[in-house]
Amino acid sequence: MKILRGIYTGYVLIVFSLLFIIFFFLFLIPIFFPKKFRLVGMFNRWWAYLLFTLTAMPWSVEVMGKLNPKRSYIFCPNHFSYADIPVMGLNPHNSIFVGKNDMEHIPLFGFMYRKLHITVNRQDLKSRSGTFKKSLKAIDKGKSLVIYPEGGIVTKGEPVMGPFKDGAFRIAIEKQIPIVPVTLPNNWIILPPEEFLIRWKPVKMIIHEPVETLGMTTKDVGNLKERVRTIIEQELNRHIV
Repeated sequence: MKILRGIYTGYVLIVFSLLFIIFFFLFLIPIFFPKKFRLVGMFNRWWAYLLFTLTAMPWSVEVMGKLNPKRSYIFCPNHFSYADIPVMGLNPHNSIFVGKNDMEHIPLFGFMYRKLHITVNRQDLKSRSGTFKKSLKAIDKGKSLVIYPEGGIVTKGEPVMGPFKDGAFRIAIEKQIPIVPVTLPNNWIILPPEEFLIRWKPVKMIIHEPVETLGMTTKDVGNLKERVRTIIEQELNRHIV
């Protein structure tokens, strides 16, 4: 079984890499013309559609609430697997990522990631502060953000969410924009965090009703975090048996 998974993993990596080479040139458009930032979300969807189609991995996106294409949101998915990043490419709402700066060092990919998304070194206070300010500016420009509130993959085996960081919720409250909880129930099975071997399983994304922050202040960060966490956790529990 591991041999077959190894072959399949190699095939997925080849498809992913070839698609990246193709899309790299498309991503140069929003890199050199920043006002075209909405193309980032569109290209991410094309990349994800092709990746999962060519690797014969069925995918579905369930949107439980209405998303206004003219409005900014912060999408907060659970984070149990490295597959969470390509799967979030299926997001129907154009968004950029706020994530760790580890990927900046990957040739070409790092250049694209650094130019189009917002990176952070979570061990560096100055970097965290700068990322917060960049995120606020991005929202002012009309962008939506994907932020993994756990700050990284903190669990192994059966998924248990780690504590949520404040960042995403402070940004949403400061800008009075909605938080959108997102549940990714199958990625920890598809690509377990403790081993880099892919299992075949349908990809699923559940985008929950936006949680409004109008009228909230920084005093409400704790309650907002708990509300979003509960929504994601209840959905996870429906899928994990």
